Amino acid sequence: MAELSITAADGGTFGAYLAIPAKTPAPALVVIQEIFGVNQVMRDLCDWFAEQGYIAASPDIFWRLEPGVDLTDKTEAEWQKAFALMKDFDVDQGIEDLKATLSALRSHEATTGKVGTVGYCLGGRLAFLMGTRSDAEANVSYYGVGLEGLLGELPQVSSPLLLHIASEDQFVPKEAQEQILAGVADQPLVTAHVYQGNDHAFARFGGAHYDAAAAETANQRSLALFAETLA
Repeated sequence: MAELSITAADGGTFGAYLAIPAKTPAPALVVIQEIFGVNQVMRDLCDWFAEQGYIAASPDIFWRLEPGVDLTDKTEAEWQKAFALMKDFDVDQGIEDLKATLSALRSHEATTGKVGTVGYCLGGRLAFLMGTRSDAEANVSYYGVGLEGLLGELPQVSSPLLLHIASEDQFVPKEAQEQILAGVADQPLVTAHVYQGNDHAFARFGGAHYDAAAAETANQRSLALFAETLA
């Protein structure tokens, strides 16, 4: 659709795929990528959110390592490159870049000023952290990785945070899932849903573990939260 140019806090610039709905002004979403970059999956998600009435921007969070990463989940070589990028990615710096994206969307002429985030895999981890470190109106994490190590930040959550957890997630062991669920149990702003029998990336259309029914349920829950918080 379009490209949004964002100025980072330290002065650099990076891009984001931008999809704008037919009717504006509209609330906005920061759509946070998986480890494969801003690929066709992320672009399609932005387009889908735009069809639901949201301005959607997916920022290139790997820009400091390699601008324009666009991988698929179809080959071993792409998986290895994606894992290498994730290993070298600076999460704290990434959060600052996502905050810059949040600010850019809030000031965009087509937005209402209300912005949420939604992230997948690595992006799910970052969406969780946007819930603890940013002033986004709502945050949604799909099968976020490593959340059990971030539970100490939960007292900083100040807006609704929704977690979609896959019961058979190969990257989030059962013990980690139990720690996450126990950690958020007494957090009034955090809601966690477990999708029984589903593996990591169950909502990635075309992926090996895509489950249409689970994806539809998760997506409708996400849209319900955004309708409540961003309207």
